[in-house]
Amino acid sequence: MKSLLLLVLISICWADHHPDNYTVDHDRVIHIQAENGPRLLVEAEQAKVFSHRGGNVTLPCKFYRDPTAFGSGTHKIRIKWTKLTSDYLKEVDVFVSMGYHKKTYGGYHGRVFLKGGSDNDASLVITDLTLEDYGRYKCEVIEGLEDDTAVVALDLQGVVFPYFPRLGRYNLNFHEAQQACLDQDAVIASFDQLYDAWRSGLDWCNAGWLSDGSVQYPITKPREPCGGQNTVPGVRNYGFWDKDKSRYDVFCFTSNFNGRFYYLIHPTKLTYDEAVQACLNDGAQIAKVGQIFAAWKLLGYDRCDAGWLADGSVRYPISRPRRRCSPSEAAVRFVGFPDKKHKLYGVYCFRAYN
Repeated sequence: MKSLLLLVLISICWADHHPDNYTVDHDRVIHIQAENGPRLLVEAEQAKVFSHRGGNVTLPCKFYRDPTAFGSGTHKIRIKWTKLTSDYLKEVDVFVSMGYHKKTYGGYHGRVFLKGGSDNDASLVITDLTLEDYGRYKCEVIEGLEDDTAVVALDLQGVVFPYFPRLGRYNLNFHEAQQACLDQDAVIASFDQLYDAWRSGLDWCNAGWLSDGSVQYPITKPREPCGGQNTVPGVRNYGFWDKDKSRYDVFCFTSNFNGRFYYLIHPTKLTYDEAVQACLNDGAQIAKVGQIFAAWKLLGYDRCDAGWLADGSVRYPISRPRRRCSPSEAAVRFVGFPDKKHKLYGVYCFRAYN
C-alpha cells in the first residue's frame, strides 16, 4: 500500500513539471507542434460568373492577411490574374498589379482593371467581353514569401452549333476547324459548352473538334448509326487525334451580337453573288452562320424562308415549329450548299451597330 502511494505521488509530481507541449505514452516522449494556419488567404465569393459577349463582368477575389505575421506591412502586395488553358501547365497572363505599377497583356489591354472596392479586394473587371474571354481565371496574391490563389470560371450565354464547310463532312483538321468557326462569327466550343448544349437537347451524329483537341459528338436519342441503339444518351468521345492530319467536323460557340440580323425583303430570288450585293446595297453584309444561330437561340428569331449565308450555305431559323416549317422541332434548318451561280434564294443580312 505504501509502495502504491509513493508511485502515485511520483507520477503526479513528474506530470506537474512536465511541459505542456509534451505527452507521455508509456516510455515515449512525443513533441506536438501546433499547426500554423495560413498567413495569407485568397477566396472567390463565387466559383462561376455569367455574362455575354459585349457585356462587362467582375471576377470576384478577396484576400485576408494575418497582421501579426506581416507586421506594419513592409512587403508590397502583388496581384496577378492569369487565364488557365486546357493544358494545365500553361497559363495566359491577363493582368498584374503591384502598388502603382499595373500591366495588362494581349487582347485584354484596355479592357481590364481591379475593382478596388476595399483594401483587400483583388476582383478583376473585364469590359466588352469577347468570345475568347470564356474560361477559367486564376487570382494570385503574393506578399513577401506568402501567396495563395483562387479560381473563377467565366461562362458566356450563347449557343453551340455543329459546322462543316462546302467540301462536306469530315474535311477539317484542328487548325482549319478553329478558323472555320472564326469565319462564322464564333469560336471553337469547349467540352463544357458542348456538354451544356447536349443537356439542352443538342443531338448530332457527326463527330467534331473541340477546343481541347478532342473529338466528340452529342447524342440525346441513341440509334444504330450513332453509337448503337442500346447505348445510353451522352457526349460520345473519340479521344484526341492528330491536329494536322485527322479530319472531322467542328462544334462552334457564339454569343450575343451587337447589330441587327434580318431577312432582306427583295422583289426577286437571288444567286449568291446577287445576295451579297443586295445586303451591301442595304448598308449591311451577308450574315454568317454564327449570327443566324445566335438570332435563333438568343432572340427567338423565326422565319420560314430559306436564305443565303456568307459561307454559301442556305438555312432558315424556326423557333415555333409548324407544318412545312420544321414541324417536329425548333432548329436552324439546313438546306445545303447549292450552286452559287444558278440556284435562287432569299438572303439573310447583318448590320453591325457602331
